[in-house]
Amino acid sequence: MDAGLGDVEVLVEYPVPLSSYRVDALLCGVHPDTGEPSYVAVELKQWSEASAIADTEDLVLIESMRDNVARLHPVAQVRRYCDHIADFTESLHGHEHRIGGAAYLHNATDDNVRPLFAFPSDAYGQLFTGSSRDNFQRYLAERLAPMSGSEAADALRPEAVSPSKRLMAVAADEIAERGHFNLLDEQQIAYSLVMRAVKKARQAEFKEVIVVIGGPGSGKSVIALELLGELYRNGVPALHATGSKSFTITLQEVAGGDDTRVRNLFRFFNEFDKAPKNGIDVLICDEAHRIREPSRRPAKHIRGYRRQVEALLDAAQVPVFLLDEHQVVRPGERCDVAVIDEAAQAMNLPVRHVELNAQFRCGGSRAYEEWVLRLLGLRPGGPVPWGGDDRFTVQVAETPQELEAVLRSHQEGGEQARMTAGFCWPWSDPMVDAGRRFIGLVDDVSLPEWGWARPWNVKGERSIGGYPSKNLWATDPAGSSQVGCIYTAQGFEYDWNGVILGPDLVWRDGTWIANRNASEDGAVAGASPEDFYYLIRNTYKVLLTRGMRGTVIFSTDQETREMLRGLVGGC
Repeated sequence: MDAGLGDVEVLVEYPVPLSSYRVDALLCGVHPDTGEPSYVAVELKQWSEASAIADTEDLVLIESMRDNVARLHPVAQVRRYCDHIADFTESLHGHEHRIGGAAYLHNATDDNVRPLFAFPSDAYGQLFTGSSRDNFQRYLAERLAPMSGSEAADALRPEAVSPSKRLMAVAADEIAERGHFNLLDEQQIAYSLVMRAVKKARQAEFKEVIVVIGGPGSGKSVIALELLGELYRNGVPALHATGSKSFTITLQEVAGGDDTRVRNLFRFFNEFDKAPKNGIDVLICDEAHRIREPSRRPAKHIRGYRRQVEALLDAAQVPVFLLDEHQVVRPGERCDVAVIDEAAQAMNLPVRHVELNAQFRCGGSRAYEEWVLRLLGLRPGGPVPWGGDDRFTVQVAETPQELEAVLRSHQEGGEQARMTAGFCWPWSDPMVDAGRRFIGLVDDVSLPEWGWARPWNVKGERSIGGYPSKNLWATDPAGSSQVGCIYTAQGFEYDWNGVILGPDLVWRDGTWIANRNASEDGAVAGASPEDFYYLIRNTYKVLLTRGMRGTVIFSTDQETREMLRGLVGGC
């Protein structure tokens, strides 16, 4: 109002497309020079002072808050919002110059936040304070004319969401730089079926669902990345989604590198709850067994409610699901082929299935995968002796020290090794001193009977003290000294795999006994006895099938160790 821009439209708490973030205020109007629609994203901060954190580029500290928590520089924050809005809003594709960004610290003076001005500014990010209010008004007047902005606001309708061609071009280059994947047999069939469905959908009103089923290491994620690269090279809007934070962040690192915009093409299932019908050409749902199903479905009269699988089916012209039915490890994540088929049938959508028979993890040993399924009662017939396989090694350790020694020997030989365990021990925050400086990780996985204890992987989102964040534990070389849990191991692979079976699953009188009281995973332990028995066996199935060269197994229960030793023998 003070700048004479009272007719500009203000969208408060504007949702950033396909994310849970919101812009404090998005100003919509007309550019005073070009007459084009013009937008300014404004990030408002009540900070009265702030300082930059040494040796970081974009982190700041607010001493008055006394929580010693690092925060993103507000210019970096609003710049990311602008980038994201420009990349995923159709009306801005090819017109990215129409949006600008500003961080306004209205309670601060320039002097009180002087270190923040060292951060570079550009069209997507400018910094203003209460003492530079006149400068802020001039900035707004340079981008917005004193006239109605209602048409500009209407053009920014949130339902028109898809990645821009410039973003897809960058993504295609990023993925190409990381090398093409060699698709084999059923992998190529799945790829070709998706590309066929895309072609038909572009030629006519056509929608088809592709479901790809495969065990650990069968190449599901390889198919997903190869599809993304080819779709982006051909200018076809596509997104990748999973239900795993660790898996998604790792894919962002692998496929997106340092380009934040490419990383944003990798999303989460819950970001499509309110997505418009067929709003994107292709949605690739990797690790689809993690699609959530609420324990109690809301009453039918609740307007707009959709199950997560229905929202994902609705979101794209060609929905693609890649899943392993034996990797369901949490209550509420019970998606299988039948669930997808049933939902698609209710929506009158045709479904094509592709079974991936090849095995690339576990040394290509289908015999080992079958052995694990039989061992855990996930395949009928009961446990059978391990017959050996030249491509894969199975060992049973008598002590945790022996398990760790085997892994260490392979690590010293240049191979990648990780140890994991059932969630039977608490997971503590890192130890810090009075000044909140890092001291070390807590040795939570404690086995006093053997005089052995090790820490879980880092609990937080950031690396600390030389240890990788929980999301990068499986891929960062520094992760080998910590024990991973199901939530950091699922979806990943490494050469050598050490697994500690805890007291939550033990062998008694020819059958498995699941003990909910031994679990420290509150979500799973709270399930019914039947569900817990199903979930805990799936959990160990996932942990036991992460290795590509071999697996070393140790159980904290003597009777279980004896059973395993009887099956594995000297192999």
